[in-house]
Amino acid sequence: MSVTLYGIPICDTVKKARKWLEARGTDNAFHDYKKEGVPEDRLREWVAQEGWEVLLNKRGTTFRKLSDADKADIDADKAIALMIEHPSMIKRPVVEHDGGLLVGFDPDTWDNSIQ
Repeated sequence: MSVTLYGIPICDTVKKARKWLEARGTDNAFHDYKKEGVPEDRLREWVAQEGWEVLLNKRGTTFRKLSDADKADIDADKAIALMIEHPSMIKRPVVEHDGGLLVGFDPDTWDNSIQ
């Protein structure tokens, strides 16, 4: 199975996800979207599959520090622009695998999705 894990290496949830994959012997490629960003076309695919509301992390300090104007009237295009400008606002981790896309780390969901 082909698995690409997108995230930030210092994120505790990403660390747990990487350990989970390692413990199961699942080969994966890691994409650090803090350093490498995420291409707009890839973000658009994720938004089409999961919705921008799932991908945009509104709980983090990066989002909370935005101006009120930046936080207002968010739609898919604005969310994508914000995530491109501030990759740390993308929920972590995002995993592309042969069966689809996973956003966030939930071991039960992953058990059923990544074989």
